[in-house]
Amino acid sequence: MARTALQDVLLTLVVSALLIWIMPMLIGTYTLTVLVIYGMLGLSLGLIWGFGGILCFGQAAFFGLGAYTYAIAAINIGESTLPMLLAVLVPAIFAALLGAMMFYGRLTDVYLGVITLVVTLILFKFVNSTAGPHYVIGKARLGGFNGIPGFQTLNVPGDPGAYIWGDPYYYVCAVALVIVFLLVTWLLRSSFGRIALGIRENEVRMGLMGYDVAARKTVMFAIGAAIAGLAGALFANWGEIVTPSLFSLGQSAEIIIWCIVGGLGTRIGPIIGAAGLAYLKFLLGQQSLIDNTLITGLILVLFVLFLPKGLAPAIAALFRAVFGRARRKPDARRMRRMRHG
Repeated sequence: MARTALQDVLLTLVVSALLIWIMPMLIGTYTLTVLVIYGMLGLSLGLIWGFGGILCFGQAAFFGLGAYTYAIAAINIGESTLPMLLAVLVPAIFAALLGAMMFYGRLTDVYLGVITLVVTLILFKFVNSTAGPHYVIGKARLGGFNGIPGFQTLNVPGDPGAYIWGDPYYYVCAVALVIVFLLVTWLLRSSFGRIALGIRENEVRMGLMGYDVAARKTVMFAIGAAIAGLAGALFANWGEIVTPSLFSLGQSAEIIIWCIVGGLGTRIGPIIGAAGLAYLKFLLGQQSLIDNTLITGLILVLFVLFLPKGLAPAIAALFRAVFGRARRKPDARRMRRMRHG
């Protein structure tokens, strides 16, 4: 098991290094950066839903909380290191409190989805209504539908004047995604991850075996929210402004579509789905002939009908079919030679 885990880590590092090096030759780093951030956001829901079995319609709430926490803290502190940490902690604590109420309340999947959706809409409505001058946290005005611009962007820790932007910021985001991916891999390989998979498959049986199902689902929910909060903080630094659209229903729906198209129950699937569909949306945004929402909906319907497991499992199955057949052929020839001398 340890050897397999080490090989998995080495393969991840090699493939990630190649992609980080090659992709800027194909796509500009400004666009690549937001694709990487969306990949991290997709991975956050992929962990909660695909491995924890928690259908969450409110991942955009944690994404927006992370972005707004960073912006508010950066304006008040004037440096980015502590705001980045707060952007991870605040959504995680919020999700832990919300998750404890839902999971210890023994709510089923349908009600979990409705509550997370309602929480997202409440945050969206609240942030939109904060346009007055009295909506201030320290020195930061919430700004209502205009959002919060003009905050301190990412800098070298301890040096507020040394900004990280452009190509270096792309590499920071890419390395952050690789680190999060490796941490998720480690979590799923641990006993906690294996128990989480058991809870996803049969929650009642795992409870009868003595595991605290509600506590473990709460922790998984909070970890996914922390990853989404980090993605929100990175997005705030990329866009240099945060607006209530981060909490929108459309944003929540897109994250769910990314996971379905990429492949639930896989680590790489939500990242591929998020980056691929976000880049397609970017390309379609340059024309006005076809509505982007219509194209996204059509893609979702086609995948549900013809590739219900998602893109990543389909590619993996094709890879196994091609290379597995190539391995079997020499074995068959060797057996014939042995029979006939």
